[in-house]
Amino acid sequence: MKEAIEQLSTRHLLGIKDLNANDIQLIFETAQTFKDVLNRPIKKVPSLRDITIANIFFENSTRTRLSFELAEKRLSADTINFAASSSSVSKGETLIDTVNNILAMKVDMVVLRHPYPGAGVFLKNHIGAQIINAGDGAHEHPTQALLDAFSIIERLGEIKGKKIAIIGDILHSRVALSNILCLKKLGAEVMVCGPTTLIPKYIKSLGVKVEHNLLNALNWCDVANMLRIQLERQDISYFPSLREYSMLYGLNKQILDSLKKEIIIMHPGPINRGVEITSDVADSKHSIILDQVENGVAVRMAVLYLLAAQRG
Repeated sequence: MKEAIEQLSTRHLLGIKDLNANDIQLIFETAQTFKDVLNRPIKKVPSLRDITIANIFFENSTRTRLSFELAEKRLSADTINFAASSSSVSKGETLIDTVNNILAMKVDMVVLRHPYPGAGVFLKNHIGAQIINAGDGAHEHPTQALLDAFSIIERLGEIKGKKIAIIGDILHSRVALSNILCLKKLGAEVMVCGPTTLIPKYIKSLGVKVEHNLLNALNWCDVANMLRIQLERQDISYFPSLREYSMLYGLNKQILDSLKKEIIIMHPGPINRGVEITSDVADSKHSIILDQVENGVAVRMAVLYLLAAQRG
């Protein structure tokens, strides 16, 4: 693959807030090139063969970690995988000590997932490696937002002027915030929908509409992004029961068929089938959930490739 003529405006990917519309467009153009590569018989390119990347996950992850690992391998990078649960972190080692020990092995880039918001920014100020935020608490998850937007463009042709509804646990979702920031920068109209207890009070300051009725949101939107209820982040009860939540905000085939138009269904995963979305919706022709998974590898390849061009 040829060297990128343009460059990102940042050396790190800490959040969508650090990217401008040109950065996002460059990532999408590069991701499309890599998606073409992934559809070839030989799916590997030597673009990052001299780069060493550490995947440092202080929270459990399957989809994001595997997607980054595959993206790195497809680019021929050397990788180190680090899980906090099986490391010296459990013995009291600090984040900086852990990363400095890994950097002593001459690592160029760090893909970091951490339960605390701002962990990537903290690291950036203390170490020399480039940082990619793979999710920091309930704050941001930039590569998920990028692959979501890329998947919408692939299906609809563009995002500008489209109506996107993000439905579910907005309060605890890093996916929601990154999606809102990304979609707004690309000219979409955005609505959030969910119980009052799961909608943050600051949300209107981001320029989004707020709706508490699922049918109203679905009839308004072109795309519905159904979020998982994040029980692991909820220290109190935000609604009476999962059954009641599902009755009010769960999307099933009957509701989908009752709409006055066809809409696209998305989900960042993992899916709680039967809670926020039923299997017959998740597996229907309206769903682009598997496209999101496929596009995740191409988008993460693009991010890694473009950031590597900023080294030095």
